Amino acid sequence: MDPQPIRLVIFDCDGVLVDSEGIALEVLVEALAEKSISLTTGEAADRFLGRSLGSLTDVVRSEFGVEIDPPFLAGMREVLYARFRAELKPLPGVAAVIDGLKATDVDCCVASSSQRERIELSLSVTGLLPRLAPHIFSATMVKNGKPAPDLFLHAAAAMGVAPESCLVIEDSPAGISAARAAGMKVVAFTGGSHTHHASYGQALALLEPDAQFDAMENLLHFVLGVRRPEDLTDA
Repeated sequence: MDPQPIRLVIFDCDGVLVDSEGIALEVLVEALAEKSISLTTGEAADRFLGRSLGSLTDVVRSEFGVEIDPPFLAGMREVLYARFRAELKPLPGVAAVIDGLKATDVDCCVASSSQRERIELSLSVTGLLPRLAPHIFSATMVKNGKPAPDLFLHAAAAMGVAPESCLVIEDSPAGISAARAAGMKVVAFTGGSHTHHASYGQALALLEPDAQFDAMENLLHFVLGVRRPEDLTDA
């Protein structure tokens, strides 16, 4: 790892802060079935994980020759939000990690491919919104979503931190690629319920993130180790 101190941790939202990707993939597969597109959740993850709705419509059009119109997306979003309100949980240890980072003067923000409305709903129902607002950035704020670097660069600029002083926490190949393209350090978080697909692990390994872990509490030690090795103890 580059010894450059970490001043900003940029969290993806879905699959990193909240355990939403499994729910979202199920809703997506069910919705696409209505368009006569048959995919498993693993196949859907390979195509769409970490990408924006704009990418979804492009892939469905190019691969299956099916147009996804606004009413269809609105209906899918309504089902998804209802399930979020009923089922969504934060990833274990996230709240404590955010508090721990702030206690060591490391800033935090969220940069997600989702619309801001969805991000705020996810963080609200899981109790995380007060810890992260107003530093929430959506792919709708930039021209190109992940795997382009635009969103992460926008978030860093808004937070007043140089890319080389940022650490991105991502669960998707698209997000890891975006962080790499932005010139940022990146760790792969694999603690979400959607990470059991074999092709998922293979895709992450090929991208060679700076580190990989499945327990969120490890992040605090990782960042402290980058910033101030003398602060780490054997406890």
